Amino acid sequence: MGQTLEGGCRCGAVRYKVSGAPAHVALCHCADCRKSSGAPMVVWAAFAENDVTLLSGALSDYRSSPPVTRRFCTVCGTGLFYSNPEVLPGLIDVQAATLDDPDALPPQAQIQTAERLGWMETIDSLPAFARFPGE
Repeated sequence: MGQTLEGGCRCGAVRYKVSGAPAHVALCHCADCRKSSGAPMVVWAAFAENDVTLLSGALSDYRSSPPVTRRFCTVCGTGLFYSNPEVLPGLIDVQAATLDDPDALPPQAQIQTAERLGWMETIDSLPAFARFPGE
């Protein structure tokens, strides 16, 4: 998968591109990702540091735990990048849902399932609506 993909934050201030094949694409269920995103899980695509290019905008760094750095848009706060040189040396994890085409990198695995919310195991049993109920 030697493609180039672009993405960005919610407000459009930050734009980035990734190229090459990701080392992995995984759904992370850890509590740190949950608190950082406000979502029950985050999809990460890990790229070599040299394969991630900031095209525009400014990022804010947050050291969520040594040696982890999370990077966000300074305007809207969208989480974009994660790095942990001890666990993922030479890689930058990109929040894959911020890609212009998030379907381009489907998850290959779920990680940190020991911290997964209990109700996530049965989420497929909930009623599903294309938009809102009644529409």
